[in-house]
Amino acid sequence: MKRRNFIRNTSLAATASVLGGKSMLASDAIYEQKHEFKLNYAPHFGMFRNSAPGGILNELDFMAERGFRSMEDNGMKGRELSMQKQIADKMEKFGMTMGVFVAHTIFWKEPNLASGKADWRAQFLKEIQESVEVAKRVNAKWMTVVPGHVDLRKDMGYQTANVIESLRRACDILEPHGLTMVLEPLNFRDHPGLFLTKAAQAFEICRSVDSPSCKILFDIYHQQIHEGNLIPNIDLCWDEIAYFQIGDNPGRKEPTTGEINYKNVFGHIYKKGYRDVMGMEHGNSRKGKEGEEAVIKAYIESDSF
Repeated sequence: MKRRNFIRNTSLAATASVLGGKSMLASDAIYEQKHEFKLNYAPHFGMFRNSAPGGILNELDFMAERGFRSMEDNGMKGRELSMQKQIADKMEKFGMTMGVFVAHTIFWKEPNLASGKADWRAQFLKEIQESVEVAKRVNAKWMTVVPGHVDLRKDMGYQTANVIESLRRACDILEPHGLTMVLEPLNFRDHPGLFLTKAAQAFEICRSVDSPSCKILFDIYHQQIHEGNLIPNIDLCWDEIAYFQIGDNPGRKEPTTGEINYKNVFGHIYKKGYRDVMGMEHGNSRKGKEGEEAVIKAYIESDSF
């Protein structure tokens, strides 16, 4: 090869390498900028604590800077009133939507709503009433309700009737305020013995309660473990779903870390017209800032349907 051609070819290869490097850097930079997500994903406090140290209000800043339009906080009800107000003010400033918070004490070992016991029902309704004030304070629309443990001494039909009656009374409290409790079926592995486990069961209960204030929280992680068949079940109970939560299986970490094809699931939900909150109720698969960036990258990739 002539020296002139050798130098030219070597120069082109070097240039291509540099350009390729720049292209790669530009590609990586996409994940570090504010992203326009198609669906409305909602992180929770603690998910970005390393990227935004100094407290949960700083985390809210970070969420908004990276393109998240919502946030959910299961423990909102237990926060100081002043902090609830500060969170609400900051979210309003950013135009963010408040996702779910847990509305009542969940009975993991005892059958509170399924039993029909008057004192447990009264406690549940009292906590629903208290949750109305929290929802108003933080501009929330949805609150999570888990009916509690199964009653081993009662036929399922009687238990279901007891749960429905409690939920109807809760709807009497919520309807005047335009608020919605979302019933969350949970899986048998992580939460053995609970009354509400299946999408079809939640659908039947919501149809029986027959109120806009009683709908389904379809947690994709729980449903994958308990019964799978995700997209068909989403379709079958679509009219009663008001909220989704996310987590891959196994591990309950961000999408792309497990067996669920989240790009397909998200695309299906989007095509059906859902634009409300998708709660990111999972942990991070990796520690530190690197793991937090990996969460954002996973959502950008899974949202590219």
